[in-house]
Amino acid sequence: MSFDGPRPSMHHPLMIDDMLDGFEVVVTMPVAWGDMDAFQHVNNIVYFRYFEDARIAYFERTGIAGLSGRPCGIGPILASTSCQYKAPLLYPDEVRIGARVTSVGEHSFEMEYRIVSVAAHAIAAEGVGVVVAYDYDAERKATIPPAWRTALSSVEGCSF
Repeated sequence: MSFDGPRPSMHHPLMIDDMLDGFEVVVTMPVAWGDMDAFQHVNNIVYFRYFEDARIAYFERTGIAGLSGRPCGIGPILASTSCQYKAPLLYPDEVRIGARVTSVGEHSFEMEYRIVSVAAHAIAAEGVGVVVAYDYDAERKATIPPAWRTALSSVEGCSF
């Protein structure tokens, strides 16, 4: 893993809040000992779990998904996701994970994620996910409901 993100310095430290500027939904998670792998850093797959935690918090804030019980009707489904690793995470630490929606199309919207290490005071990873409106009853993609657009626009402070 190579580090290619902004580095804080003694003269111009970046504040963690600054690193998450523009992310309206931020969750805080402890780095668990069990997240470490044989190479003594948090395993790469755990970063995707952090993205999921932030995505679900975003869904809860917008109310676009009924998160209890069997999915029915139209709900979100993850179509793709990717991660750019910027710095390793180690135990003990705490991470702050930001999630935001950057664009909304007819059937899907794109989310961006950022993971910040509190201990390292650095961006550990950034990612992107595409979420599709899915009709669970018909088992096919659906048009994004107007209520979703309104909720996403409300959180992001813009018009989708």
